[in-house]
Amino acid sequence: MSTSTPSGLPFELLIGWRYTRAGRRTRRNGFISFISFISVAGIALGVAALIVVISVMNGFQKDVRDRMLNVIPHIQVFSVDGGPLTDWRGVARVVQRNPAVTGVAPFVSGQALLAQGNQLFGVLAWGIEPQEEDKVSAIATHMVAGSLAALKPGSFSVVLGNELAQRLGVGIGDQITMVVPSGSLTPAGMIPRLRTLRVVGVFNVGHYEYDSTLALLNMDDAAKLFLSGGPTGLRVQTRSIDDAPAVAQALQTTLPANLVAQPWTEQNRTWFEAVVIEKRMMFIILAMIVAVAAFNLVSTLVMTVTDKQSDIAILRTQGASPRSIMGIFIVQGAITGVIGVLSGVLLGCLIAFNIDPIVSFLEWVFHTQFLPRSVYLIHKMPSDPRASDILTITVVALVLSLLATLYPSWRASRVQPAVALRYE
Repeated sequence: MSTSTPSGLPFELLIGWRYTRAGRRTRRNGFISFISFISVAGIALGVAALIVVISVMNGFQKDVRDRMLNVIPHIQVFSVDGGPLTDWRGVARVVQRNPAVTGVAPFVSGQALLAQGNQLFGVLAWGIEPQEEDKVSAIATHMVAGSLAALKPGSFSVVLGNELAQRLGVGIGDQITMVVPSGSLTPAGMIPRLRTLRVVGVFNVGHYEYDSTLALLNMDDAAKLFLSGGPTGLRVQTRSIDDAPAVAQALQTTLPANLVAQPWTEQNRTWFEAVVIEKRMMFIILAMIVAVAAFNLVSTLVMTVTDKQSDIAILRTQGASPRSIMGIFIVQGAITGVIGVLSGVLLGCLIAFNIDPIVSFLEWVFHTQFLPRSVYLIHKMPSDPRASDILTITVVALVLSLLATLYPSWRASRVQPAVALRYE
C-alpha cells in the first residue's frame, strides 16, 4: 500500500486528521467527540493554570525584590564582631576602586522602640548621611512628606515609614519618644535611654515590612543614641543587582580580614530560597494536573480504536502495516494534545498579562481583598510571564500528551483484520 497521497502527505497524517475532525454522525461518535472535547479542555485549563501560577510567583518574587532593594543596599560591609568601622573612609576608598561599584555610604543600625501616647512599637533604626543616601537607596524618591535633607546633625529628627507613622498617629512636626535598650547602668539596674525626636519626613517604598518598621535618623545622632562610636557598616550600590554576589566576593579579597562583604542575596537568603522551592513544587503539582488531563486522551483514543476497528481491518487488508495504523492514532492524539496545549498557552498568557485588572474586578465583585497589606508584603497581584517558563510548560505538556497516545495506538496496531471483520 502506498504510504503517501497525491498531495504528497503521508496517508497516516490525513486519516488521523480526518478522525480528529469527524462529526457527530452517530450517537457513539457524538459521545467520543464529547470525551475528546473534555480532554482538550482539561489540557488547556491545566496549562493555563500552570502559566498563570508560575507568572504570578515570578511577579511576586520580582516585585518584592525590587521594593526591597529600594531600601536595602546591594552589598553591606560590616565588622565581624559588630563593632564600629574606625576608618570607614579608608574602607570606602578601597570599595570604590572596584569598577562595578557606583555608590558607598556609611550607616548605623540598631533596634529601638518608638512611643507616642499609649502606642509602643519596635523599629529598626538606621542612621544615615542624607547627602549620600541617594547613592545607595531610592528612599529619597519615595518620600510622601518632608525630605531626608531635614535630618540635620544634632537635630534629633526622624523620618518614618508611612505605615509606622499611621500606627503612631503622627505627622510632620510631631514629636515621638525613642527608647534605646543600651542605656545607663545604675544601682537600680540598666535604665534604657530615652530621646524625644521630631518627625520631619514620611516615606512609602511599597514594602510593608520597611514601611511599618523602619525609622531613619542622622548618622551622628544615631551613633550617640546607640553609643556605637561611629558607623557600624557601609552600604554599597553596584551597577546591576545580578552582579552583587560576584562584586561582594571580589571585595572580600581586598578588604581587611575583620570585615565582611555581604550581598543582598545573602541578607535575605531564607526568603528567596523559600520562593524558589515553592515555585518548583508548584510546577510539579500543576504539571501532575496537566498529566491527568493529558491521560484523558487514553480513554478517548481507546474508544476511537474500538469504534474504528472495521476501518483498521480494511486498511490492514489493503496493505497498511501495524506501524502505519499506530501512526494514524498517534497523529489523532497528537493533534488533540496540540490543540489543548496551544489553547492553554493562549488562555494562560491572556490571564497572566492582565492579572491585575482581573483580580481588581474580582475584588470589586466579591467585596474582598486578596492581598491585605497587614498580611502580605505587597497589596497588588503581580505577574511576570517569562518566555523560558512558557516554553518549558509547553514542551512538558506536549510530551505528556504524546506519551498518552502510545498505548491506544499500540492497541490499534494489534487489531487482527479477520477478527474485526467477522461480524461485519
